[in-house]
Amino acid sequence: MNLGILIIDDDHDFRRLLVRIISKEGFTVFDAEDARSAFKLLNKEDIKVVLSDVKLPDANGVELVQAIKTKHPLVEVIVITSHGTIEDGVTSIKNGAFDYLVKGQDNQKIIPLLNKAIEKSQLQYRIQQLEKKISEKFSFENIIGTSPLLQKSKDLAGKVASTDAIVLLLGETGTGKEIFAQSIHEAGKRKLYPFVAVNCSAFGKEILESELFGHKMGGFTGAVKDKKGLLEEANNGTIFLDEVGEMNIALQAKLLRVLETQEFYKVGDSKPTKVDVRVIAATNRNLQQEAENGNFRLDLFYRLSVFQIHLPSLAERPEDIEFLTFHFIKMFSDRMNKHFPKVTKEFLSTLKKHHWKGNIRELKNVIERALILCDKELLPEHLPFHSIESGLSDHIFDFVEVEKQHIKKVLRYTNNNKTESARLMNIGLTTLYRKMQEYKLD
Repeated sequence: MNLGILIIDDDHDFRRLLVRIISKEGFTVFDAEDARSAFKLLNKEDIKVVLSDVKLPDANGVELVQAIKTKHPLVEVIVITSHGTIEDGVTSIKNGAFDYLVKGQDNQKIIPLLNKAIEKSQLQYRIQQLEKKISEKFSFENIIGTSPLLQKSKDLAGKVASTDAIVLLLGETGTGKEIFAQSIHEAGKRKLYPFVAVNCSAFGKEILESELFGHKMGGFTGAVKDKKGLLEEANNGTIFLDEVGEMNIALQAKLLRVLETQEFYKVGDSKPTKVDVRVIAATNRNLQQEAENGNFRLDLFYRLSVFQIHLPSLAERPEDIEFLTFHFIKMFSDRMNKHFPKVTKEFLSTLKKHHWKGNIRELKNVIERALILCDKELLPEHLPFHSIESGLSDHIFDFVEVEKQHIKKVLRYTNNNKTESARLMNIGLTTLYRKMQEYKLD
């Protein structure tokens, strides 16, 4: 099992007895007669749970709990004493002890309690590792590119991350606004709390209002129970409002109130709900122009524009295309369990000549498709726009046969998953079934 347990007790006979009992359960057991020796073991060995006596030669076991939890927060501590008092028990728990036992009276509880303490310690470790992975994934270092414009955006994001300032991310569709928003969140003091993203263009006015602010039962037809809104879900954390320029004027007034007072009214509620939330918004529109045209509240625009960051398009940072290409090739090769293919100069040249209207998102999708189609090397003909941009001068194919082979390759890649195949080819599921029937691919 190799799960470390440390016993701290100056009673040699009792300590050895516990070592024998716990070792028989498959645990790796360490023992120490005082706090000083115990900390040497804690710093050296992989210990999950400590069982400590209250009276030690160089420390009080109740106070020792706090010292252990401060230096080793994932270690659980169970306090054991010969003469239990309610006061000691309460203080131990307040200091972070997992539980408090009395020698002799509670001996039969030790093994079940150890198992519970280890379960909690391992769960905390998994949560810590997950949080670490998330922080690493959304760190500014993982935003791919070396262009001066991108570096300027990253520098600005890094400076504002430690504050609670409202941030407005500006840029074309597909430039990575949500990744920037999450990186700002993960680099800030709210990173242990939720990051909630909502696309304002994905909902109608009534649905978006309910999604953002929540509603009370009976607030409108169909509201059969209370619902917590996304602003409440993001409490103490960050809410990311993507495509905020698409928000209805009436909802903009409610959002402005949130920014100014950190409170709002749920649909159908007469009492305000308080929140403590950071707002990061994003848009591909010129909000100032929209405000001047009467399509966006000017006061909300000024409130959102506390700190603006422009995210450059791929056309503004062409030197990053190659970096991003190799990054996506590696990512999708790993996912597909394929060897990293040879990347031909012609393939890269075609990518660099293309006008990326969909920016990084389009490039990512193009690389995924190309990897599905290629065998050992990536060629221009694996790109969906190659035949158009080359004018078909050197590549004349039978269109029906090319389409047929393409569908076969995608179906093979998805293990004949029709829904996923249709998604990858950006066609409707019914269209795929019709093509399969036409080419006799059933």
